[in-house]
Amino acid sequence: MGATGIALVQPGKHTTAAELAPAAASPAAATRVIPRSAAGSSVTEQDIVTFINEQIRAGWKDGGINPSAAATDAEWCRRVYLDIIGRLPTVEETDAFLRSGGPEKRLRLVSLLMGETVSSNSNNAKDAAAAERYLEEYARNWSTIYSILLVGRPPAGNNNREMVNRDGMLAYLRGSLLRNKPWDKIVEEIVGAQGTTKPGSPNFNGATNFLVNKLQENAAEATAKTAKYFLGIQVQCTQCHNHPFNDWKQDQFWGLNAFFRQTKAKTARDGRAIDYVTLENEDYAGEGSNPKEAEIYFELRNGELRVAYPTFVDGTKIKNSGYVNEVDRRTELSKLVVKHENFGKAMVNRMWGHFFGYGFTKPVDDMGPHNPVSHPELLDRMGSEFTARGHNIKELIKWITLSEAYGLSSKSTPKNKKDDPSLGEKPKFSHFYLRQMQAEELYESLLAATKAASEGSAEEQQAKKDAWLRQFTVTFGNDEGDEATTFNGTIPQVLMMMNGDLTKTALASNFMTQLTASNMSLKEKVDFLYMATLSRKPTSQEAAVALSAREANAGGVLQDVFWALLNSNEFIFNH
Repeated sequence: MGATGIALVQPGKHTTAAELAPAAASPAAATRVIPRSAAGSSVTEQDIVTFINEQIRAGWKDGGINPSAAATDAEWCRRVYLDIIGRLPTVEETDAFLRSGGPEKRLRLVSLLMGETVSSNSNNAKDAAAAERYLEEYARNWSTIYSILLVGRPPAGNNNREMVNRDGMLAYLRGSLLRNKPWDKIVEEIVGAQGTTKPGSPNFNGATNFLVNKLQENAAEATAKTAKYFLGIQVQCTQCHNHPFNDWKQDQFWGLNAFFRQTKAKTARDGRAIDYVTLENEDYAGEGSNPKEAEIYFELRNGELRVAYPTFVDGTKIKNSGYVNEVDRRTELSKLVVKHENFGKAMVNRMWGHFFGYGFTKPVDDMGPHNPVSHPELLDRMGSEFTARGHNIKELIKWITLSEAYGLSSKSTPKNKKDDPSLGEKPKFSHFYLRQMQAEELYESLLAATKAASEGSAEEQQAKKDAWLRQFTVTFGNDEGDEATTFNGTIPQVLMMMNGDLTKTALASNFMTQLTASNMSLKEKVDFLYMATLSRKPTSQEAAVALSAREANAGGVLQDVFWALLNSNEFIFNH
């Protein structure tokens, strides 16, 4: 107990050296999963993880490389917190994991972070309470990730003319994730959505936000993004011509596009600002003014005019009629999307890319013969199992995080140094690839490390977060408005980390006051700061540097150490 009465868990007080040593993290522990079969399936979760390990190992053998050592429990704990709930673990959370034991300790943590308790521990009331708290964080993190994918980040300037309501999109996703709604159900609801965009508006349905601003120019963006995000197929080039590098043709784009032609987005205004948007289906007469056929036309490069009817990418046709009471084109499309052979693989590839930094293809949403898969058998099997087991997102996360590859050290060796996808090589996953945090991860991790999360109302906290995040958003110069938000070391970003309000607040926070006044020795306090930011103790050299600085001024030493740690590469990297 600290001098101020606030509990401060002293890192390592309950942890043996063996638990922190690399040798303690055995691959067996990393891959142990409680066997459980999906309904009607004899395949267990362990079977799938074993298959993943076998396939990845086969890739190592084919490539003549050896894997790195296993990550320590502390390293694995840090990355799994970051990847599942979007922030670093606190000192207390890391210490609790290191003190835990048993062959299922990693499964137990992964389950806990997604709001579950494993069957062998389900009577533990403490775990159940923690699971409830983590479920909120899990839903917050993944609703943010998916909403950025589906509708992007808010624009930097005045957005009162924006059609998208991000709060509505977040509300829909959060509710779906809290209930662990299957991925196919989510996509069906998004592609076929009708209703209004804004929470509190009549007939509110947050899923409508995906499409409301993608219907301009005859719904060309709706067509391209639906194929890209949910099927891993990039067809945007075929709007104007046959694809130059793959088999996708112009008529396929317009056949898919015809599914969106009954859809209308109608704005309701509050003065000049858009209050909300209603997405609904209306009868479509077609470009030939014949609702029974409701055809559309497109032009080839040579000027020849062609006709198109609603035809899915696999050639499946539906009724040509534009009357909604005869055929609801978007509802039919949503069913076809989730049944397509690419649907499960597209999600697996995207999720693998999230946890490893690289998917089985680059980019993750461009699959096809023109872009060979690094581990084709593995992607096929994971895609088919994901589909067969009900598109369960949490199960998919377990398979990936409990695999041997995810549990490897980020330190490469001479025998796997050539496994470097950043140089254009196909990934072998022989070590964990270092990657910078996304802006949202960095913000949440700063709050976790500095215990600064509870200041102000929820609205005030969100406003602070939005303002801070806007400084990280970099818009690519492409025609799709895609964004990047990694901490890539621009001068404004570095200055914000070094001298920004959040860093200044952290250095002068109650947390630092309490730590300084606690009964710990100065070395223990330095250890605490290392664990809070890097999830490890300082090396003897690092500790010596910290303790030799200004021993007469403990508060000053701690502030200097904390500032240096928050601005270190090791803090802002997932490793």
